[in-house]
Amino acid sequence: MLNLDGIPVVLASQSPRRKELLALLIPVFQIEPADTDETLPEGISPDQGPVLLALRKARLVAERHPEALVIGADTVVAAPDGEILGKPRDEADGARMLRLLAGNLHRVYTGVAFCWKGKEHTFCCGTEVEMAPMSQEETAWYLSTGEAMDKAGAYGIQGAASRFIRRISGDYFNVMGLPVNGLYENLTNFMQVR
Repeated sequence: MLNLDGIPVVLASQSPRRKELLALLIPVFQIEPADTDETLPEGISPDQGPVLLALRKARLVAERHPEALVIGADTVVAAPDGEILGKPRDEADGARMLRLLAGNLHRVYTGVAFCWKGKEHTFCCGTEVEMAPMSQEETAWYLSTGEAMDKAGAYGIQGAASRFIRRISGDYFNVMGLPVNGLYENLTNFMQVR
């Protein structure tokens, strides 16, 4: 556990996965989702896009909680063709994303931002994932679980999609939406310079 000396912590996300993962490090925190535009600028790299969105979220929530340590995060999937995949718009978009990823290597990037008393810090974690090929029937079945619709790249590594994951290289929790080790190390360093 991190010792934050009673500093209030706010997670600028409504993701149940991020809530679960942050609780591994910080037992008590508040959740306040940031209602912000998640459109990325044209041509931004997949490792910079989620950092930009995480910082946008953290700054927005920090305005309302000036004494709190605010943590924002965002995850994207970089398809083999370079397309940045966020959450699918609908089931057809989810099927399109899964067709891009199935049978290929791709990278998952999570950007994390901290805001506290006017100071900011960001970092990004990347994980390589190899997904097995998926038949049309398997894709349709997976989409029917409903699991894909609120996840970058239209899959959740920790759920039913795990049967299609051949291997990963990097932080497993990063693919879930919050790189626990990176968060611990960066937050420890960030809070030491207060």
